[in-house]
Amino acid sequence: MDQKTKAEAFGALHTGAEILVLPNAWDAASAAVMADAGAKAVATSSAAVAWSHGYPDGDALPLPLLLGTIAAVARVVSVPVTADIEGGYTDHLGQLGETIKAVIEAGAVGINLEDGRRDPDLHARKVEAARKAADATGVPLFINARTDVYLKGLAEGDAAYTETVQRAERYRSAGASGVFVPGPSDEALIGRLAEAIELPLNIMLLPGLANAARLQALGVRRISSATAPFRAAYATVAKATAAFLADGDPRAFAAGAEGLGNLNKRFET
Repeated sequence: MDQKTKAEAFGALHTGAEILVLPNAWDAASAAVMADAGAKAVATSSAAVAWSHGYPDGDALPLPLLLGTIAAVARVVSVPVTADIEGGYTDHLGQLGETIKAVIEAGAVGINLEDGRRDPDLHARKVEAARKAADATGVPLFINARTDVYLKGLAEGDAAYTETVQRAERYRSAGASGVFVPGPSDEALIGRLAEAIELPLNIMLLPGLANAARLQALGVRRISSATAPFRAAYATVAKATAAFLADGDPRAFAAGAEGLGNLNKRFET
């Protein structure tokens, strides 16, 4: 399947009969495990990728490391790959356009592009620049415009709802394919957002969040695992390592490794 076809297939996953349940990887191995488990597409988590390279989340990761991660993930999975590129690592529209082209060249057919604390008008211009750059490559990139009104507490109550819906419309008009609203877990609020936002709505996995079937009934089209897989994996490593260091018992790692396939065989070409 060529990249254009993968991009079209990824876009179709947001309008099909079932909600897109999307796991977030941080390297080739985690992506391969997720794809082999049956994921219809694989995303990268910006925070998890940054942490795996020893950087904090928040546009601090050097671009070559991001592109290398995307390329490594795309090389080992056959399903569509979408990359979280934070705020694009720049507010310069020309530089952002070149980054978008490089992300597509690395193998991604979708991106998350977040507004953070930026002016929404600036973010709309960035979405527009990303769309223009993507279209120039011939790949129908799925631009998931993320708005952080709830996640960063930029407003509260009805004001947060109104601001989120207004930003979503602004980003839709600029060329976004979907809207990502991390933070909400209340079903009534999620339902209101899904009804008001014209593009496919993406919600982030949080403790206590409804399951996929319920979110679909509320109108959500995509749920992302965010950093949960990374944290689960590294929490297991931390606990097992502490037990191993305590007495050198080889059983310390055994339970956590159960069910993992032969990765060396998986990556043989």
